[in-house]
Amino acid sequence: MEDEDHQIGYQALPRGVPVHAADGTRVGVVRRVLDNKREHIFDGILIDTDAGRRFVDAPEVARITRSRVTLSISPDETARLPRESGRHTARGRTGPRWPRWFRGQ
Repeated sequence: MEDEDHQIGYQALPRGVPVHAADGTRVGVVRRVLDNKREHIFDGILIDTDAGRRFVDAPEVARITRSRVTLSISPDETARLPRESGRHTARGRTGPRWPRWFRGQ
């Protein structure tokens, strides 16, 4: 089902909005929007899924509306997104794609 709402800016995205993979499968809900406050750049979103909280990098977010976020990746790719556990990932990954605050620095 395609979302016919108008697109909105990431700053207006409320918590709890459903998140769908590229094929339309619901994969979670928005937990938190992440941005670089100094440069006003969208970093991505944290989503709550059945398998736990996941970080979705900004390039993987295809469309944002008030009623739905659509990703550019499949449900399988979404399931493989990095886990968030406290301020660190479950595996301790702190690669360059992670926002500084997410790495605990």
